[in-house]
Amino acid sequence: MFSLFTPKPNHATFPPLFLFNTLTRRKEEFTPLSSNQVTLYSCGPTVYDYAHVGNLRAYVFVDTLKRTLLYNGYTVEHTMNYTDFGHLTSDADSGEDKMMKGLKREGLDVSLESMEFLADKYIAAFEQNQTALHILPPTHAPRASHYIKEQIRLIETLFEKGYAYTTSDGVYFDVQKYPAYGQLGNIDLDAQKAGARVEINTEKNHPADFALWKNGDLGWESKWGKGFPGWHIECSAMAFATLGQQIDIHTGGIDNATIHHNAEIAQCECATGQTFAQYWLHNEHLNLRGKKLAKSSGNAYTLAELHDLGYSAADYRYLLLQSHYRTPMDFSLEALDASKQALTRIKELMFKDWRGDRGALDSTWQSKIITAINDDLSTPQVIAFMQEIIKSDSLTNGNKKVLLLEIDALLGIGLVDNPDEGLEALGHIAFTSLPENIQTMIKNRDVARIAQNWPEADRLREAISHAGYELKDSSNGPGIIKR
Repeated sequence: MFSLFTPKPNHATFPPLFLFNTLTRRKEEFTPLSSNQVTLYSCGPTVYDYAHVGNLRAYVFVDTLKRTLLYNGYTVEHTMNYTDFGHLTSDADSGEDKMMKGLKREGLDVSLESMEFLADKYIAAFEQNQTALHILPPTHAPRASHYIKEQIRLIETLFEKGYAYTTSDGVYFDVQKYPAYGQLGNIDLDAQKAGARVEINTEKNHPADFALWKNGDLGWESKWGKGFPGWHIECSAMAFATLGQQIDIHTGGIDNATIHHNAEIAQCECATGQTFAQYWLHNEHLNLRGKKLAKSSGNAYTLAELHDLGYSAADYRYLLLQSHYRTPMDFSLEALDASKQALTRIKELMFKDWRGDRGALDSTWQSKIITAINDDLSTPQVIAFMQEIIKSDSLTNGNKKVLLLEIDALLGIGLVDNPDEGLEALGHIAFTSLPENIQTMIKNRDVARIAQNWPEADRLREAISHAGYELKDSSNGPGIIKR
């Protein structure tokens, strides 16, 4: 179980945590199945390509949720899966398998070995993104291909209970046998059937029936023939195996809710007769000029591409947190510029201007911060509080620093970094790591400034500049940037 943070001594006095449950379409007070332990399942990436920044919004959201749970004193057991087969391009039961698409793109032969090789490559890249974004690692990170037996057994259980049937191309779940199907998004099955003028698979009992197993030349052997489990059954089997048959919270992008998560609810609850997840949380899309960021649209940046343009992962995370996770968000480099500028200023205060300051935690401000984050993760309000704290005349710099570190425990924007490393990441150089002749010139310049010998101070500044360094003066002394 994940418990990075020490619960706050006063966490029992915190206001209740409220989360918006997509299932009931309202904010609800969070009450876990176990008094102090939370089970959390997140739909992870399909590892056929690099994740783009739109994909990554979902994982920053989950990380903010997990940090909030930890701050409130809960222990969190978190599973985030990797889908390495079976996710079709339509997100339903048609189109090309995304892993197959990746194999073709990279000129690899179509085999299970090549699929594993491809998955290894993109899992490693995704984990690098997680580290760069200060995302806390999950407790469990299962790969769908490692849980085939569990998926087959779950399909067998659905057969035994009368919810599954076979067709010439595989096995399907019969949604009409589960009257509660479509709870997420109020899906109207009768309207779907009436509107299905052209049914892709005429063997299905109902247009909304979804695949539990797809026959094919590539895959694993089963009693239904060679093939692979459907995308939806993967998550259910991995959740059961790692967290149990009932969990507290299930998360994903809003595009998962209508098909993928309705399918998960149906197959899980029909298999066990129990409520699967108590709370369903979904983040909204990231858009570019009003259109969803997507690989298929060719409008998506990766984190590496943003880095090449001069933006850090923390700059991007800070940008995301300025919008509520349930609000569609427009992405632009202009907005990212503003985010970078604001976060850089905060880090310069923390790592340089207030470096030696010490203070105590202001309980009034802490209460305001936790009230905001416990109101369905209101990160925009918390960021607004950061600016109020920085500008406050009633707080010492040391107290401001302590409060910003508390906020960083919730937002994960890198304020706890080592000051020297933090300044270096911003382009600043620690004085003691400078060449000896540069250190001497800086000291001599300080002497000249104190003596108000401005011509000599200017001469030394120019010499330092010619040597490849730039000075930025402040009340706490000069900052040094490598040019």
